[in-house]
Formats: sequence, C-alpha cells, structure tokens
Amino acid sequence: MVNEQISQKEIDERVAILKRWKILLQQQRDKFVEYLTLLEKQESSIQSENTEVLMAQTEMEQQVLLNISNLRKVISPLEKLYSSKTPNFKIDNNNLKIPQLQAELESLQKKVLIQNNKNRELLKNHMIKIRNQIQSIKNPYRNNR
Repeated sequence: MVNEQISQKEIDERVAILKRWKILLQQQRDKFVEYLTLLEKQESSIQSENTEVLMAQTEMEQQVLLNISNLRKVISPLEKLYSSKTPNFKIDNNNLKIPQLQAELESLQKKVLIQNNKNRELLKNHMIKIRNQIQSIKNPYRNNR
C-alpha cells in the first residue's frame, strides 16, 4: 500500500465538502419529516372531507417536494465530488455520521411512500363514493320535456 501525503489544504477541502454534505443531508431529512407530517395531516383531512384544508395541504406538498428535489440535485454532485477526492476512502461512523443520515433518509422515504399510497387510496375510495352518490341522485326534470 502506497502511503500518500495529503496537504493540509486538501484535508481542509475534504472536511468542508463533508460538512456541507452533512448539512444538506440533514436539510433533506428535515424536509422528509415535514412531508411525512403533511401527508399524515392530509389523511385526516381526506377522512373528514375538508376540501379547503386538503387543497392548501396539496399546495404545501408541492413546495416541499420541490425543496426535496432541489436538495437532491445538490447532494448528488457533492457526494460524487467527495468520492472523487477520496477514491480509497470509505465513509464510516467517525465521518460526521453520514451513513446514519443516509439510513434515516432511506427509512423516511419509505414511510413517505407508504403514507402517500395510503392517502392516494383514501382519495380514490372517496372519489368512487362521491361518484356513486352523484349517480344515485334522481333528476326530477329528466322526463319533463
């Protein structure tokens, strides 16, 4: 194994990249938590048939998703940059807990998908119920021409 000497400047650069990466991962985790909370509130709005609140939550949901998407666009190149600067370096628990953050993000993402599917199914069932109610209404003027 060849022992490479790394300059202090390069070490500082790697640390700065790693710290920025950690901050972005934490921000993404916070956005996923916010999104999951919003989806849980949407579920109760769907069940209570509160359409105004549901519309407001949908607008907030779009903003949160946009924020998550923007964070991902920044995180991916930063991760690649760090990997390219440290090709033989594996991230471990001593390196600002990056693996722990990534595991939390993966777990939150799964919870978000489950809750999103649950809400989608609730909305679908609710729409079917409303359509059936509309179809069951008799039009008293139907044959009065």
